[in-house]
Amino acid sequence: MNRIVGKIMKLAPTVKLNNGLEMPVLGLGTYASQNKEGEIAVKHAIDIGYRHIDTAYFYQNEVEVGQAIRDKIAEGVVKREDIFLVTKLWNIHHDPDRVEGACRKQLSNFGLDYIDLYLMHMPVGYKYVNEETLLPKDENGTLLLSDVDYLDTYKAMEKLVKSGLVRSLGVSNFNSEQLLRVLENCEIKPVTNQVECSPTINQKPLIEFCKKHGVTLTAYTPLGRPRPEEMKPDFMYSPKVKEIAQKYNKTTTQVALRFLIDSGALPIPKSSTPKRISENFDIFDFELTDEEKCVLDSYNTGERMVPLNLIKGQNHKYTRLPLIFKSGILKALFVKTLLLNKIKRCYTGDIVISF
Repeated sequence: MNRIVGKIMKLAPTVKLNNGLEMPVLGLGTYASQNKEGEIAVKHAIDIGYRHIDTAYFYQNEVEVGQAIRDKIAEGVVKREDIFLVTKLWNIHHDPDRVEGACRKQLSNFGLDYIDLYLMHMPVGYKYVNEETLLPKDENGTLLLSDVDYLDTYKAMEKLVKSGLVRSLGVSNFNSEQLLRVLENCEIKPVTNQVECSPTINQKPLIEFCKKHGVTLTAYTPLGRPRPEEMKPDFMYSPKVKEIAQKYNKTTTQVALRFLIDSGALPIPKSSTPKRISENFDIFDFELTDEEKCVLDSYNTGERMVPLNLIKGQNHKYTRLPLIFKSGILKALFVKTLLLNKIKRCYTGDIVISF
């Protein structure tokens, strides 16, 4: 626990990573939080107990995130070692010769000496045009991809750990085959795979795969980008989930985040609203029953909020290819395999596996 303004602050529990370091099980996502909005959000999050802050070069808010962290250090609220800062290598920097320069630029953005966790944002690289062109496209609007092998990119990232610029490495948007290829060829093991994960796409097979190999799974878009006017996603407006929330005097949002943590994922909900940031953090004083987890499992449709459409249709050799088992023999065989391995599941409908 930390002390602030004469009181003891409760912090999120942590998980021990495969390199022995600790990572808070809940973080603040900062996608689309820019300018003062992002800075204010990070400051508030730190004030109420968040220590895990997630950003990326692509989000274009590293300066604001770094300023907020430095200000809170200057105020005595936290020390640098209290913060677990996560950022990502963007796709235009996959060429091994560009990796260190990109990382140093990001450190300069933050105004800090090291990054706690550095992720490869995607297994697919983009053609480098210049530092300002983050989404290079041809005259037809088609995204220009590169053929750089993500293994070569990862090996360049390993050098950042050895030089002290980065403490841990990870990947993002990798399927199980891509992750296994990294694990079988790396010197420094990735500590996490950050993917879209919510009750709508709960990624339980991928969570089990990661766990088997000593890798955590970080959940971005854990609330499925709520659309109140459409009463979507379903799990947030479901009478069944509302009933669970009322039992614990919580919101459906809090129930969803608790479900993900209980499932073995590390959610990083994004918000710039102080009230929601506080609400998202207040989930460590209750636990769901097995029956309640099954209710949340029933919303696992596999629908993505981040479909990665710009690269999906290009048939690139490193493009993510999720497997979808429709109802029938394949599904039955898969469920039987889960049962044989004593993995309790409550799937309904199609089983979507982001392998």
